[in-house]
Amino acid sequence: MKSVYNYVIKPKGNRYNNSKKIGDSELILNTEIFNHQYVNRQAEVISTPIVSNTNIKPGDTVIVHHNVFRRWHNQYGEEKNSKSYFDKDTYLVTEDQIFAYYNKQWKPTLGYCFVKPLKAVDQFNVESEKPLQGIVKYSDGTVKVNDLVGFTPNSEYEFVIDGQKLYRVLSKFITIKYEYQGNEETYNPSWAQSS
Repeated sequence: MKSVYNYVIKPKGNRYNNSKKIGDSELILNTEIFNHQYVNRQAEVISTPIVSNTNIKPGDTVIVHHNVFRRWHNQYGEEKNSKSYFDKDTYLVTEDQIFAYYNKQWKPTLGYCFVKPLKAVDQFNVESEKPLQGIVKYSDGTVKVNDLVGFTPNSEYEFVIDGQKLYRVLSKFITIKYEYQGNEETYNPSWAQSS
């Protein structure tokens, strides 16, 4: 099956990542369908659009928007699929719903960078992370990988990729490149590492 304008994808695993295996038992972390934090964001590409010139190939793993696999309730309380839903395991997504793809290594799509948060070192800060700063992990070429950057407020969106908490930031919202001070340490919470 091929689409003229859409990528045809299927989820890698289930639609939701809301359980964790602990020993011989399974722990359910969340039972709500509307919580975006437990929606699976990894998919496998079945086919690419007919009219698109893309580096993404069938079989590649992609990171997609959290609403692709998410279910919701309409105004009558009826549970519904997202507009991307096609059939049981098939979804149709547009190019702007894909943020990164994996083909031997992770590569963000044009317009996006993924940034590792920094550990807060200020003794008076009660937060674990330094706000609005990070080290570039995956770049679309706008900035270099391993650059220390700053970005605008509310431009970051949290993802966990390969056990690392990362912020997806639109490249145009990266506003400054800092010089390394020598005390920068990335922050990765334990809950991200166990995913």
